[in-house]
Amino acid sequence: MTRYQRVVLVVAILASFISFLDGTVINVALPAITRELGGGLAGQQWVVDAYLISLTAVILLAGSLSDAFGRRRVIFWGLIGFGAASVLCAVSPTDEFLIVSRGIQGIAGALLVPSSLAIIISNFDGPKRAKAIGQWTAWTSTAFLAGPLLGGVLVDLLSWRLVFAINVIPIAVTLLMLRKIQVEPPRPVKPVIDYRGAVLGILGIGLPVFALIEQGRLGWSNPVVWGALVVGVLAFALFIVNERRVPQPMLPLSLFRVRNFWVGNVATTFVYAAISLGSFLLTLFLQQVAGYSATQAGLASLPSTIISIALSSLFGTLAGKYGSRLFMAVGPLIAAVGWVLLSQVTASADYVTQVFPGTVVFALGMTVTVAPLTAAILGAIDPERAGIASAVNNAVSRVAGLVATAAAALIVGEALTVDGFSRGVLTTAALLVVGGLVSAVGIQNARRPAPAAAAP
Repeated sequence: MTRYQRVVLVVAILASFISFLDGTVINVALPAITRELGGGLAGQQWVVDAYLISLTAVILLAGSLSDAFGRRRVIFWGLIGFGAASVLCAVSPTDEFLIVSRGIQGIAGALLVPSSLAIIISNFDGPKRAKAIGQWTAWTSTAFLAGPLLGGVLVDLLSWRLVFAINVIPIAVTLLMLRKIQVEPPRPVKPVIDYRGAVLGILGIGLPVFALIEQGRLGWSNPVVWGALVVGVLAFALFIVNERRVPQPMLPLSLFRVRNFWVGNVATTFVYAAISLGSFLLTLFLQQVAGYSATQAGLASLPSTIISIALSSLFGTLAGKYGSRLFMAVGPLIAAVGWVLLSQVTASADYVTQVFPGTVVFALGMTVTVAPLTAAILGAIDPERAGIASAVNNAVSRVAGLVATAAAALIVGEALTVDGFSRGVLTTAALLVVGGLVSAVGIQNARRPAPAAAAP
């Protein structure tokens, strides 16, 4: 890896880390925010959901902008927007002001994630690309560990407002490093923004996401919920029609003719639905049934994060050397075994004998899977389209997680019990098995060049 490539990788990691951190750090700050600003339970939900909805709704447009105007430019404006929104969150005088500021944060976060992966694709190739994606996966995983711990310390010792204000520090560091990255040359054809597609895409993704989130509070019979779902589905259908007809679509549908791209996204649907469902149920079970504190439930996932940090780069490197197919097929099956072990947890949920073994096996399986999965999907696409390809994969994973979480009550019942938890985690295991089988059947490894004949 050259010195320039190391700078690119660090910028990509920091840009994604900032966005991921803010999605995890907020939960521990919610009680303190409510005590100072009010808003109640509905306010707490919207402080979280405003970020999630806006990020998911805008991510396809963000990926398209990354391809059209360059990764460096989009990352720059994403960092500036995220920093400004973080300051607004930190000085929020009311709950409503904070919710709007969180929505702005989500839009800026959408600019960061696809571009951070796309800039790796643009500057690495072959086995080095897979290794770089593994390192990106490993280090961005620390956001899921650092978020709750950092947030807890800031809230307990200082103020919840610093949970947002502290973002300015890593943003400033990333902006300084971004200056060392070359500005992409102008495209030979001036990019044309598909504004109609952008609006339809935002509505087509954002409104169903809104409906999935709010149905838990309002119920499916509420006209706000089912109305948003119907309008969103219609908008998404019109979005597809529009993308088929316009000369320069925001989302080129030709991407889905690339085998590893569409198969990888189908696998992503099952794998990330499983991750979201299983993690959601485990966290609730440990607190509501087994009596763990919030801190203890958070620390229960510590081994998973450590394993990801330690091994993601290794499996990214191996996928670059041997191809992604084996890892994408075997990894979800290993992870499924972890959830089968967790299905035997009793109401006491002894950590050492019942929780720890299953979480470790699950973490190992996911670490085997994630970097090769990302490498297979993005490696199959022309680097010029890496931004939109990354955005599609991010959108698929987020929507799959939301659907799975929304369906949790149908699987476990109205109240979470030992039996309901067991059904839920076995469903998680089944989703992982399907994801592994899809990869085993559908993913194709890149052909290796034949060795050159020996010179006479």
